[in-house]
Amino acid sequence: MQEPNRLLAAALEIQQFCERQDWRFCFIGGIAVQHWGEARLTRDADLTVFTGIGDEARYVDALLARFTSRVSDAREFALRQRVLLLRSASGIPLDVSLGALPFEEQAVSTATLEEIAPGVRLRLCTASALVVFKAFAGRPQDWLDIEGIALKSRRLLDWDQIRGNLGMLLDLKGDGASMPRLDAIASRRN
Repeated sequence: MQEPNRLLAAALEIQQFCERQDWRFCFIGGIAVQHWGEARLTRDADLTVFTGIGDEARYVDALLARFTSRVSDAREFALRQRVLLLRSASGIPLDVSLGALPFEEQAVSTATLEEIAPGVRLRLCTASALVVFKAFAGRPQDWLDIEGIALKSRRLLDWDQIRGNLGMLLDLKGDGASMPRLDAIASRRN
């Protein structure tokens, strides 16, 4: 195996930690986009660890015992915002979402090990789950990522499943604009 770059080494570091804990998790951000969509620069590793509701502190405490926090009140911030902001041993940012929703449970349950670089296999959410994560976040870069995923991985995308999962999430935040935007992308890529 060739030496992975610092970002992939950081992703492997947290993946190996999660595996040793026997946690359900998957990478959901730019690393997954590089595999399922168009390659782009990413400086951090984003992942979801499925904690459910009520047991988050156990996960947060274990992660904080192993990784350095990027914020001073990391434990309280993570329990309030459901995201833990960490650094790998080499200083790469790690954003760990504390998953609890049925969609997040499905995403980690259907995640697969994918070869990201020669000899480097990471547990990624599916291309369809990545579209849901990206559309829910809804930042300009997320929509560009969705376009790239729809282009590169179009045969792997289950648009009915994406719409069903995303519809429930968008209802939670009262977002009526994202589904029509997603439908426009899907119609151009089918």
